[in-house]
Amino acid sequence: MINRVVLVGRLTKDPVLRKTGAGKSVVSFTTACDRKVKAKGQPTADFINCIAWNKVADLMAQYLHKGSLVGVEGRIQTRSYDDQTGKRIYITEVVADSVQFLESKSASTNNAQGGYTPDYNANNQDYEPDTSRASYPNDNDTLKIAEEDLPF
Repeated sequence: MINRVVLVGRLTKDPVLRKTGAGKSVVSFTTACDRKVKAKGQPTADFINCIAWNKVADLMAQYLHKGSLVGVEGRIQTRSYDDQTGKRIYITEVVADSVQFLESKSASTNNAQGGYTPDYNANNQDYEPDTSRASYPNDNDTLKIAEEDLPF
């Protein structure tokens, strides 16, 4: 089973950094994602609640602001709690594994006051592929694959 979400949208407000009792960083944010097909009488965007933890949360609070264009990759999570009246409340949100800052500093400051916006991926910190040794077959090369190596 697969539970993956990819969103591109703008933040609806400045991210606010909070700390858990154990000292972990967490930020909750809402991403406004435009709809491609706009139906009459329907909203033109979806507002999707998201949450980010640890280093991703720290960087979001430091560099992002209302109106920043972001790419969010993560998973959908549903949780519940009982409110003060005893009623069960359900919350569905995207737990962000990585957040990409999709605008340059100059474009970002046009939307609101903001700082430098680097890309950050929680899973591949400081990863740069080594393309110096990459070799690609040309039209004259023949790729030989044994029949038992085929997956079908």
